[in-house]
Amino acid sequence: MKGRGDRPARVAERIREEISLILLRRVKDPGLDGVTVTDVTMTGDLKIARVHYSVRGGEEERIAARDALRRSRGYIRKELGGALRMRYSPDVTFHYDTSFEKGIRIDALLRRAAEERSGEE
Repeated sequence: MKGRGDRPARVAERIREEISLILLRRVKDPGLDGVTVTDVTMTGDLKIARVHYSVRGGEEERIAARDALRRSRGYIRKELGGALRMRYSPDVTFHYDTSFEKGIRIDALLRRAAEERSGEE
């Protein structure tokens, strides 16, 4: 049996691009302002796409984006199916990406450690 190679990664990248365009140009939901698609991971059979996203703003904006993505999920899947021209349109699930907040927290900790170290000298 042949290996799948990098097809799931290539399809995931294409889905990331298409969903970004769909959110930017076609979905007219104010809750999606400031939403950025950060990554997409696919299952090996290409039937499920896990879309990771981040949102500018605080907790209120994050909740509004989550709800808007849930409302728009069917439309996004339909538009994605037309753009991809695959046998099956993958099921799309949305997951909030916390890596940006983690990066900010790590940066703050490193700055604090550097300040403490320079204060000791």
